[in-house]
This record gives sequence, C-alpha cells and structure tokens, in this order.
Amino acid sequence: MARGSCEIRRRIKSVNNTKKITRAMEMVAASKMRRAVAAVLAIRPYAHSAWNILTNLAEAFERYRTGLLAVREVKKILMIVVTPNRGLCGGFNSQLMKKVIEQVKNPGSLKINRVGNQRIESKTPDEEIVIDFVTIGKKGASAVRKLGKNIIATFDDLSYLPKAEDVRPLARLVMDEYQAEKYDKVVIVYSDYISTINQQAKLRQILPISKVDIEKQLADMDMLAEEVGLARERIEYKVEPAPREVLASIWPRLVEMQIYHAILESNASKESARMVAMRNATDAAEDMVSNLTLIFNQLRQAGITQEIAEISAGRAALEE
Repeated sequence: MARGSCEIRRRIKSVNNTKKITRAMEMVAASKMRRAVAAVLAIRPYAHSAWNILTNLAEAFERYRTGLLAVREVKKILMIVVTPNRGLCGGFNSQLMKKVIEQVKNPGSLKINRVGNQRIESKTPDEEIVIDFVTIGKKGASAVRKLGKNIIATFDDLSYLPKAEDVRPLARLVMDEYQAEKYDKVVIVYSDYISTINQQAKLRQILPISKVDIEKQLADMDMLAEEVGLARERIEYKVEPAPREVLASIWPRLVEMQIYHAILESNASKESARMVAMRNATDAAEDMVSNLTLIFNQLRQAGITQEIAEISAGRAALEE
C-alpha cells in the first residue's frame, strides 16, 4: 500500500505542476487573444469598405483584363497558407492543413476562373495542375514539406500581429509572380475568426480579382457590417486621369488589404484556439488530480482498515 501511495503522490504532484504550466499558458494566450481580436475587429470596417470598392471596380472596369485582372487558363496555382509558428492550439493546425490537403488532392474547384458572370474552366487534367506554396508560419511550412510540395517563400515573422507594411513584401511577391505569368491563379488558406470557440478554415481567391469571390467575402462580413452601421453600396466611379493609371495604383493596395485581413483573422483564431486548448488542458488536469486524490484516499483508508483488522486479530489471539 505504501508503495502504491507514494506512486500516486508523485503523479498528483506531476499533474499539479502541469496544471500550473497550462494555466500560465492560458493566461498568456488570453492576453494575446485580446490584442489579436481587437486588431481584427478594428480592421474589419476598413476591410469591408476595401472589398466593397473591389466589387464595384471589378464590375465597372470589367473590360480592363490586364495585369492583376488578367484571366488565364489555370495550369499553375500559387497557394498562400497562413498558420502559426507553434502548436498547442488544439485542432487548429490540423483543420487548416485538412483544407490544404483536400485542395491538393482534388484541385478541380481551383481550375475555375470567373469573368463577370462567366465561368472559365481549365481543360488541364487535375493530375497536371501544379500547386506551389507561400507559407506564413513554421507549422504550415513543415506540413507542406511533408506533402512534398514546392515552397517558393516562407514568412515566419508574420505569425503575430504584423503591421500593414510588413505584409507588403509578401503582396508584392504574389503580384509580381502573377503578372509575370508564372501562376494563373493565387488563393489563400486561412482561419476566419467567428468567436472564441468557433473558427473556420477558409479558402479565398486573391488573383485574378474576381467579383464573385469578393461578393462571397462581403456576404460573410454582412453581419458585422450591420453591427457597425456599414452597408454595401453600388457606386458609379468617375475616374481621372485614366482608368488604367488609377487601376495600376489602387489594385496593389486592395490586394495587400485582402492578404493583411486574412492574416489578422488567422492570428485572432489561433490565439483563441490556444486559449481554449490550454483551458481544457487545465480542466482535465484538475479532474485528474481529483480522481487521483480519491484513489489515494481509498488506498489510505484501505491500509488503515487493514491495520486495524490486524491489530484486532492479534489482540484476539493473545486473549485466547
């Protein structure tokens, strides 16, 4: 009994130490989550307006299908994957990579480009579609390497609250590669922050700029837009000095905003998932300590009962 009690004491001590660590990590994650959520909530009204402008511009200047608006048959795809640098956030990383693996194995849905209300589907067989990657965060880079896919760039320093200018090199790389016709389509996989306990893996088309995909993003943001008093507006633009000059200036800024918004959404989702995971781990440790304490008390009680029984039996034997 003594040996069993000592072992349980060691286990209780070990679990209590683990609980202290997980509680501390929960508090750190909660602090980071508050900052990340504040950042994404602050950017959403601006992002909503930017997406709204993109919709109107894509509709108004449908005939200018050059540069970032050029639509080609899809043969090569560049996929941006936004993940954390570290784990300990429950099923967050696996949920994102499940989305990536699903698209890599079945690239059929990525073969479609849209021009206005028309759908242009690539005739290239699925097995010949090439998907290269740009990864944000070490977890994504590691997972993509395991898939045996080509990574053209990795940005590990954007995994927590980047500034808008920090995203500019990534956006410039993506736009340059697309305009050089190295890729026919650019998409981004990220986690959309809905609430502390609800995050959804999303795939969005970045290039070519598609009115349909922008409207889908706006539809997802409509509830927030109503809360902050925003609404989708249909605006007719009068452009000076010339549409091509204006588009060449405004498109890069709006593409940067799409990528920046996705990164902030993923950061808020990541910290929320980590906080919930650490809270669950702390609760599980408390339950385990409770169960081990019960077992320890039962063993201790059994030992005391056995000792009393032995003393009583010894006394009875002496009295005989």
